[in-house]
Amino acid sequence: MLKKISINPVTRLEGHGKIEIFLDDNGDVHDAYWQVVELRGFEKFCQGRPAEEMPRIVPNICGVCPTPHNMASVKALDDLYSLEPTATAKLIRQLQYNAFFIEDHFIHFFFLSAPDFILGPDADPAERNILGLIGKVGTGIGNRVIDIRKRCRNIMGHVGGKPTHPEGGLPGGVSRGFTEDDRKGLIETANMCVEFGKFAIQLFKETVLGNKEYLKLVRSENYSLKTFNMGMVDENNQVNFYEGKLKVTDPAGKEYAFFDSRDYINYIGEWVEPWTYVRLTHLKPLGWHGLTEGDGTSLYRVGPLARLNVADNMATPLAQKEYEIMFDTLGGKPSHQTLAYHWARLIEALQAAETMQIITGDPLLTSKDIRNMNLKLKKVGIGCVEAARGTLIHHYETDDDGIITKVNLIVATQHNAAPISLSVKKAATGLIKHKEVSEGLLNMVEMAFRAYDPCLGCATHTLSGHSPIELIIRDSKGMEIKRLNSI
Repeated sequence: MLKKISINPVTRLEGHGKIEIFLDDNGDVHDAYWQVVELRGFEKFCQGRPAEEMPRIVPNICGVCPTPHNMASVKALDDLYSLEPTATAKLIRQLQYNAFFIEDHFIHFFFLSAPDFILGPDADPAERNILGLIGKVGTGIGNRVIDIRKRCRNIMGHVGGKPTHPEGGLPGGVSRGFTEDDRKGLIETANMCVEFGKFAIQLFKETVLGNKEYLKLVRSENYSLKTFNMGMVDENNQVNFYEGKLKVTDPAGKEYAFFDSRDYINYIGEWVEPWTYVRLTHLKPLGWHGLTEGDGTSLYRVGPLARLNVADNMATPLAQKEYEIMFDTLGGKPSHQTLAYHWARLIEALQAAETMQIITGDPLLTSKDIRNMNLKLKKVGIGCVEAARGTLIHHYETDDDGIITKVNLIVATQHNAAPISLSVKKAATGLIKHKEVSEGLLNMVEMAFRAYDPCLGCATHTLSGHSPIELIIRDSKGMEIKRLNSI
C-alpha cells in the first residue's frame, strides 16, 4: 500500500495549492502531484459586461500581479477597437510596466525565494522567512527593498489610479500622463532601481554562487527539466516585456515557432486533467503527450529563464553582461536548470530598471498627446504581455454593441502548470530515497515549484464554469460520517 505525504498548503506563493507525494514500500517516490484546489470564475462572469470595463475588472483576479492583467486587457481593447496608442501613451504604459517588473521581481526574490538560500533550505521554518532574512542580511537591505517597492508603486499608482488593481488603462492610450515637474523624481527612482538591481545580483552571486552546495543544487539534475521554452522578443530578438512576437525554442535551443500573439490558438493547446483546476497547456501542433520531458515532450515553459533562453540578447547593456555570465556559468544556452529562474529574474529586474532610465529621459514622456480616440470595433481583440511569471494572453469577443460574449485568459501559471507538476515529481523522486522525510527535505521539494513564482489565483479555471463542492461531515473524533457532493 502506498504511503501518502501531503504538503498542504504549499508555502510562499500567491494562492492555495498542495503537493501530494506517494511512497512505495521501499520509501521511494511512486508518484507526486502538484494540485491547485481553488477556482476563479472570471472568464464566465465577465460575459455580458461592456468591453471597456474589462481593464477595471480583470486586475481583481490577483493582488500580486494586477498590472499585467490590466495591461494585457488594455492591449486587447487596442486590438478590439483597431487602435494604435500614441507614442507618449506607449512610453507611459512601458514606464508603469517596467516599474511593476522591478517591484514584483524583487518582492519574489527577497520575500519568497531568498530565505531558502540565504538562511538555508533546511533552516527552522520560523526563521526561514522575510524576518529571518532581514535578521541575517541587516535592516538596511530590508529598508532599501521597501523604499524601491514604494517608489515603483507610486509610479504604478500615478498611471493606474492605484498601485493595487490599477484602472488607468484606456483603449488607445492612458488616462493620465506625467509633467516636467514629475521627471526629476522619475529619473531619481530609475537610477536607484539600477543601483539596487546591481546590488541584488551581486548578493545572489555571493550567497548562492559563492556557496558550493547551493551552486551544486542549482546545477542538480533534481532541478532540471528539458522542455520547450516560450517568450516574447522584439524586432532585434531581445527580451521585451510589453510588445513583440512570441518565440518558441525546442529543448536543444533551436527555433520551433515564431508567431504573433493573435495567432496563439494555432500554437497553444489547452488540456484538462481531473486532479487540478488549472488548465494545462502544450504545443498544439505536437498534441498532448502528458507530463513528459526531453524527446517527445510537447510541454513548454515561460517566465524569466524561458525568456532568456529564447532571446538572443537582453535589451540593455548591464543586463546583457549579466545574461552572458549566467549562461557561461550554467554551461551555455538553453539552460534547463529550474532554480536558475531566480537568477534570470534578477537580470530581468536590472533590464527593467535600465529601461526606466531610458524612458524617463525621453522628451516625449511628458507630452499631452496621451490617447488615440479613433475607435473602430471589430468584435475580436487579443492582447499579450510578458507578466513577471511569463506570457499572459487576454482574448475577448463581443457583439455589435461591444458587449463581451467570450473571454479566454491564458496566464503564465497555466503555461507552466504541467512543467511545475513534473518538476515537483522529479525533485521529490530525486531527493526522497530511503530517507527520513524531514520538513527541510519537503521544503526542498517545494523549491521546485517556488522557482516559477506561480500565481494560483490567476490560473484556476474549469471548462464547465463551475466548481464541484465536496462537504465532509466528521464526528468529534474526526471520523467521517457523511460525504456530500454538488455534482
